[in-house]
Amino acid sequence: MKVTVFGTGYVGLVQGTVLADVGHDVTCIDIDAAKVSRLQAGDIPIHEPGLAPLVKDNQAAGRLRFSTDAAAGVAHGEVIFLAVGTPPDEDGSADLKHVLAVARTIAQHMDGPRTLVNKSTVPVGTADRVAAAVREVLQARGVQHAFDVVSNPEFLKEGAAVADCKRPDRIVIGTESPAAEARLRELYAPFNRNHDKIVVMDIRSAELTKYAANAMLATKISFMNEIANLAERLGADVEAVRRGIGSDPRIGYHFIYPGLGYGGSCFPKDVKALIHTARSADFSPELMLAVERRNEAQRRVLFERINAYYGGNLKGKVVALWGLAFKPNTDDMREAPSRTLMEALWEAGALVQAHDPVAMDEARRIYGERPDFMLAATPNAALEGADCLAIVTEWQTFRVPDFEQMAQLLKDRMVFDGRNLYDPALVTRHGLGYSSIGRAATKPV
Repeated sequence: MKVTVFGTGYVGLVQGTVLADVGHDVTCIDIDAAKVSRLQAGDIPIHEPGLAPLVKDNQAAGRLRFSTDAAAGVAHGEVIFLAVGTPPDEDGSADLKHVLAVARTIAQHMDGPRTLVNKSTVPVGTADRVAAAVREVLQARGVQHAFDVVSNPEFLKEGAAVADCKRPDRIVIGTESPAAEARLRELYAPFNRNHDKIVVMDIRSAELTKYAANAMLATKISFMNEIANLAERLGADVEAVRRGIGSDPRIGYHFIYPGLGYGGSCFPKDVKALIHTARSADFSPELMLAVERRNEAQRRVLFERINAYYGGNLKGKVVALWGLAFKPNTDDMREAPSRTLMEALWEAGALVQAHDPVAMDEARRIYGERPDFMLAATPNAALEGADCLAIVTEWQTFRVPDFEQMAQLLKDRMVFDGRNLYDPALVTRHGLGYSSIGRAATKPV
């Protein structure tokens, strides 16, 4: 099928590339000429395992191309994806200006029937607004072309997006049009061979499904962090509690790891947008408000522990930081707990020596050069001259460190672990102090 994707951000780039990989003819459109030039040259602007070779292979095969020519994109695609950003507005609502602008652009260049697919995360009712925008432009042009607007939310995990796209758990299609449903079933047939993963529903339910999924996962994270805070006060070990409740198949082990709260480009934004949507419908979303409050508090836990350990005097202290990305296998630092921690440390007069396997360029882009921020080439280089260590991202490379060397390099031999990577007994056996989430802390010996 001939497919056009408007937007070469995280979702659009991955979705377009994977559709091309199964044989569809895909054109990706973006208004950012510099970004399109990079993509045409095979330079991928995001870190996502497996994506770069997939882009290169499908470009070479002629199934995937990148352009700024919107008119050519509309002419090309019988199915057109809207995969542009929906950043949070000041009131927490999703800003739809980019989505509606693309809808008007498509309508301006339509020369026949089209199926428009909302892939962006958008509030309930957006499909109606997209349809109205298209009708308005067509009417102004004095032409009539049949079109459908379909809701097809994405469920990609950063760091595993290519795999998620190739082997989706479910494919949600929101439409009342049998023709549009048939078209999307044909499009996704290569991903639907093992068993039927397609879930068809009305458009508004599909739009809500995306927010409900992310809100449920955010709720699990905030719940576990609340239990972790309680466990510390009761003398319990939250890791034992986690294993105990995770063994219940009704609960499961996913998203019940205590830590520093959720971050990234989706959960914070989508929880805020769902709260705004609820309030707009004259409904008070008490649970979502509590989830957001717990997350905001949890993001400051590591700083509060470091600050308390040093008696509220961090001026001149050097803190080694392992992990900058909001999660492993990505360079995304949007809403990352590392940012909350570093900014609080800097405000208190501390210096930060940070290492991350892939996100250091992104950190440099965000913060630039500053005297209280050093990026270290290796994890151990970050420890040199540092008073203590803070672990913020659970990268695989941090899981089996040399504790003896750590104890020699850290002046105060203190580790603040925001991801519960280590067995406390193992850490303390090397003379290190250890403070983690939901478990008893120990002092250096």
